[in-house]
Amino acid sequence: MILTVTLNPTLDKFYWVDHLPLSLERVEEEILIRARKSVSSAGGKGINVSVFLACMGVETVAMGFLAGHTGQIILRDLLERGVTANFVWIEGENRTNITILEKGKEYHPVKIHEEGPRIPTHAQELFLKKYRRMLKRAEYVVLAGAIPPGIPETIYKDLAREAKAAGVKVVVHAGRRPLWEAVKTGPFFVKPDVREELVVGDMPVRTEEEIVAAGKKAVEYGCQACLISHHITGDILITPEGIWEYEAEIPLTKFKNLVGADDALVGGVLYRLTKGDDLLEAVKFGMAAALASAEVEPKLCLAPAVIEHEMRTVEVRRKEDR
Repeated sequence: MILTVTLNPTLDKFYWVDHLPLSLERVEEEILIRARKSVSSAGGKGINVSVFLACMGVETVAMGFLAGHTGQIILRDLLERGVTANFVWIEGENRTNITILEKGKEYHPVKIHEEGPRIPTHAQELFLKKYRRMLKRAEYVVLAGAIPPGIPETIYKDLAREAKAAGVKVVVHAGRRPLWEAVKTGPFFVKPDVREELVVGDMPVRTEEEIVAAGKKAVEYGCQACLISHHITGDILITPEGIWEYEAEIPLTKFKNLVGADDALVGGVLYRLTKGDDLLEAVKFGMAAALASAEVEPKLCLAPAVIEHEMRTVEVRRKEDR
């Protein structure tokens, strides 16, 4: 079983528009933008990973905090998709994240993310009790996404230590300080989120050389694999055995929705690892899952045949370690 932790779940809301007047020259007038299409779904990085895995036939349990009417919508969506839910309910309302995709510029979405509800101490204590019980059944645990108000940024480090002590392999899919604190525990697999800022810990990752340096630092802490995005269609994998570049020659205009692509990548890697693939092949499938997801309007591509076909576009090259 694969356990996912999403401490700050969201209801993802997508709007497709023909034109987005961001310059707002008419400052004294209202701006009306009509959406030609809109959809919503349960979201948050760990939740997206669980949805991907469940649709691939992998047993998965999603954990975190749910609140209010929005939480009910998130829960219903997860159950309908075959995800087992083990959340702690709190007062308030889960956040809603909005993504606006302009026709012809879908590769450059506009995102508005809410902060999310504050998590009280008693709810955190209940979550930890549930988490420790679930670790007894898990093979992997995915610690993913943003940290909500009320929870310390060291939470992933603490959860990773608990998991490692229970013999569970840890995957961290987050950014900034929560990621780097967890890296210090030596997790199995790390996929840094560098959307807000091109740094991993306090190390910049703007160039290939900087990405490799950050990945090597993670490996020094005991990570078995660190996968960092170099650009939209290219990732660099750093392991104790070497460094590999993953690249796909796909025009940006082919992309329809980038939200969730990284989560499909993590889900794809885990799916293939559970099937017995080695890490290099699992990452190739994961990247193909990310590309396939970016090429469709739904947040995740859940068709294995499409993902397998996309693998043909992904080239893997061993990089010289200088």
